[in-house]
Order: sequence, then C-alpha cells, then structure tokens
Amino acid sequence: MRGFSLIELLIVMGIAAILAALASQSYSRYVLRSHRTDAHHTLMAIAQAQERWYATYNRYTDDLSKLGYADAALSPNGYYEMAMSVMDDDGQGFIATATPVGPQRNDVCGSLSIDHAGRKLPGRDSGANTNGNCW
Repeated sequence: MRGFSLIELLIVMGIAAILAALASQSYSRYVLRSHRTDAHHTLMAIAQAQERWYATYNRYTDDLSKLGYADAALSPNGYYEMAMSVMDDDGQGFIATATPVGPQRNDVCGSLSIDHAGRKLPGRDSGANTNGNCW
C-alpha cells in the first residue's frame, strides 16, 4: 500500500505548527523593531527643530506646537506619542520622549528619548539597549 498513515500525517502537521509558531513570534519582533524607526525619525526631527529654536531664542522650548507639532503629537505612522520637557527654568536643556502606543507597547525598548546633548536613551530597560539595539 502506498500513502501516509494517520500518525505520520499528524507528526508532520505538529512539526509544521511548531515552525509556524516560531516564525510568527520572530516576525512580530521584526515588525516591532521596524516600527521603532518611526520614533527615531520623529525624535531626530524634534531635536533638529529644537536646535533651530535655540539658535533663534537662546533657549529650548517645551511646547511642541512652537516646533510645528500638535500638542499631543503622534509620530507620522502613529506608533508613538511624542512629548517634550525642558530640563531647567532657563531652558538650557531638553528631553524629547517617544512613548509607544497601541500594539507597539509590546516592544522591549519601551519609550525612547533624546536630549539636548544628542544622547539617545531607551526608557524601559537599559539592558535592552545593549550595543544600541533600541537605537
């Protein structure tokens, strides 16, 4: 007799299911990592706008609308919510933060930040940023 037995067919289907589960998990991590570029691009644009503002007014602003963004600004693709804070009363330093929204909250890096000195900081887990993985 030719053909497959039921047990052989079940074993092949089980192996295929395991491989599909592994591939799905890997794909999800890849998607989250690729969405992180949305925050990178927006944070760098905010930092550049802050430097232009500083060149004109000799201080940084904590108002995103003055930089051309809405008050509760979302990144262009909507995966991160942007926020701005000034470090002191003189406005001589700032931190721009991108907080993940929606399914992007599952990203291991969490919130990403950049400051006036160009330091790029992960928010949730500095261990996740080993070798600059988050940035």
